[in-house]
Amino acid sequence: MSNEGHSDPPPGGPQPVGGNTYHQEVQHTPATARVPDAVGRGVFATGAIVMHGAHDFLIDFIQSLAPPRRVVSRVVLPLSVMPLFAAALEDNLGKYAQNFGAPPKMPVPPGAGQPGGQPPAPPPITDVYEQLKLPDEMLAGSYANTVVISHTPAEFCFDFICSFYPRSVVSSRVYLATPHVSELFESLKRSLEQYRQRLHQPRPAPPSPPPEPEG
Repeated sequence: MSNEGHSDPPPGGPQPVGGNTYHQEVQHTPATARVPDAVGRGVFATGAIVMHGAHDFLIDFIQSLAPPRRVVSRVVLPLSVMPLFAAALEDNLGKYAQNFGAPPKMPVPPGAGQPGGQPPAPPPITDVYEQLKLPDEMLAGSYANTVVISHTPAEFCFDFICSFYPRSVVSSRVYLATPHVSELFESLKRSLEQYRQRLHQPRPAPPSPPPEPEG
């Protein structure tokens, strides 16, 4: 005769929530992330547009070598990952400078800048996207919660990784020539600063209730 009563789950194992639902914390290492064939060859970009919403950041990598200009990769990052990405990129640029000297910057055509040598002001975002080709299959973007950066003297490689159970996977791989990487870093910093400023803006006071009619 046996007693098959319910036993307590082992420490660290799946914890019952109710019904057939369980929860358990899992961890992955980016070094073991799977690289799908369609992603492994990567895409080459010549620039990036960084935007933020209430819950995430979006990076559109642009290729403008030949018309039409197009979005070659759209990456969606959670809020918690963006500061880590910016810090990792800053660290990689520092290591690049130690090994190869200061990263080269993109030249500004004569007469294209503003007084004082400043780069030209960017056009409104709506005008930019009117000139961009954005395929329907890319509208939702590729989610990533980890970024791995590597570089050579000439280019940087960005592996955007989705770390979910049972295995991490590279959701997008993007190559940027070194002169464009400093521009990406500056865009990341500006977008982060704008997001933080918005968080500290005072919330508008709720509307006052209408006056009660006098009896």
